[in-house]
Amino acid sequence: MTVYQDEILLRATNELEMVDITENVQHVLKKSDLKQGMANVFVPGSTGALITIEHEPGLQKDFPKFLERIIPKDIYYHHHEMWHDGNGHSHVRASLLGPSITIPFANGRLQLGTWQQLVFIELDVRTRQRKILVTLYGE
Repeated sequence: MTVYQDEILLRATNELEMVDITENVQHVLKKSDLKQGMANVFVPGSTGALITIEHEPGLQKDFPKFLERIIPKDIYYHHHEMWHDGNGHSHVRASLLGPSITIPFANGRLQLGTWQQLVFIELDVRTRQRKILVTLYGE
């Protein structure tokens, strides 16, 4: 088995920005010359998340509204007492969604569904430079 690692850099400018990184990860897979195995994608930090979703305009509106309903921005968070940065909700949202995802690949292609994309979600309240780590395990 071979392990290959690379990174994707992106700049997220808005809270709840959803960035389709499917082709970025597919590009890393192509560079690796691996044909089958598993891709682990991980975002370091506690206010970013990775999901799979159909990356289309309707869901790009629906998903942030869903997050606001289950983890509202405008309620009190004890995190604010520590740093006074107004992003307690960002940390809670990120911990619920998660910082990583694993996707199988075969024949050099990510095995995603027809309408399924790999999406990074910026949950912080400020502009961030993000590094996303892609680790491939396979042959």
